[in-house]
Amino acid sequence: MNTRRPLEVLLVEDNPGDARLTAEILRAGGSGSTLQIVPDGVEALEYLQRRGRYRDARRPDVILLDLNLPRKSGRELLAEIKADPTLKTIPVVVLTTSQAESDIAQSYALHANAYLVKPIELDGFARVMHAFHLFWLETAILPRPPGDGSA
Repeated sequence: MNTRRPLEVLLVEDNPGDARLTAEILRAGGSGSTLQIVPDGVEALEYLQRRGRYRDARRPDVILLDLNLPRKSGRELLAEIKADPTLKTIPVVVLTTSQAESDIAQSYALHANAYLVKPIELDGFARVMHAFHLFWLETAILPRPPGDGSA
């Protein structure tokens, strides 16, 4: 039984169907985690830096990141997150359809914490999201946000 606080998850995903499916699967997992969704890398950076309409946004405990995004790619965003001393400790899990060795290698070179491939079929997608949920939201010990004195 998980007695930890519910975690904040930021999903950076431009496909509304994939975003909706991810939200449904994580909600069904029952961890009580909160999922925020932004459609591209520019908005994700605004969210993470708490700018504009995101000034009251909570710092995510983990980021699910698609690679192929409009305006700012997932690769560019990953590089910016990991170069920022205030953001670099947030685990970033790449969630993409790409199985290209170059994408996998580049993501890890940019310090992604994991690389998950989105299966096209619903059952496969549900299995991948369940594995994400079980490890990242139920098992892994994640760093506390700065200034969070809770145990």
